[in-house]
Amino acid sequence: MNRLGRKQQAQVLAALVEGNSVRATCRMTGVAKGTVLRLLKEIGTACEAYQDKALRGLTCRRIQCDEVWAFCHAKEKHVPDQHKGEWGFGDVWTWVALDADTKLVPCWHLGRRDAADASVFIANLAERLKHRIQLTTDGHAAYLDAVEGAFGYNVDYAMLVKMYGAEPEKEVRYSPAVCIGATAKVIEGDPHPDKISTSFVERQNLTMRMQMRRFTRLTNAFSKKVENLACALALHFMHYNFCRVHQTVKMTPAMAAGVADHVWSVTELVGLLESN
Repeated sequence: MNRLGRKQQAQVLAALVEGNSVRATCRMTGVAKGTVLRLLKEIGTACEAYQDKALRGLTCRRIQCDEVWAFCHAKEKHVPDQHKGEWGFGDVWTWVALDADTKLVPCWHLGRRDAADASVFIANLAERLKHRIQLTTDGHAAYLDAVEGAFGYNVDYAMLVKMYGAEPEKEVRYSPAVCIGATAKVIEGDPHPDKISTSFVERQNLTMRMQMRRFTRLTNAFSKKVENLACALALHFMHYNFCRVHQTVKMTPAMAAGVADHVWSVTELVGLLESN
């Protein structure tokens, strides 16, 4: 990235983390598309490496997990026959964990919505935690074996199973289904009933869709390559954890969790390229 100065790199990243598409970023900054994508790849790799090292030994007590749908190259039904079933074509899912108290995202995982990826995701989460936690997930059955394999008996775990319905008289094509009820199911340990919730992590899903153009529905800004999506996720969570002051905790999630002592600037993010 020696063709871009540090200031211009910061301008490109600032545009990307505020929800602009790659092409819009090119128009705003005057930087070529290929250069923007190369910068995204390099900074995404650096952000993932930094967070993998920094977000360990965490003292989180309440974790919520959820999965966010997206697609790469084409929607599942439009994937060419030669790429059917191939990773990176069609549906992809981002598994996200969030600390309900500090709002930190300690880890995430890009993969399929199956048992194998659930196990990878939950095992990664368990490795980062210092204490016993209360864990809440949705009713996705893949979590059951994953949580047991990663935590064993050392967890207070509950599922929040939501029931959805739709009003047939109204147009619902572009609207989420209406939640008509929820049931809390204790799976392991003794989770506090009042703390069984996935509300915070579901709000994080909205943040992802607002701050990453690749997740915005009904646009052509979706990821064409899964590698670029992985880098965009790493950049997003680095910016969310270390740069954005959360309105609830009045500081960045990383500061609230004790893994940072100040609000990072986008220029500091660029500095990760040199250290990496």
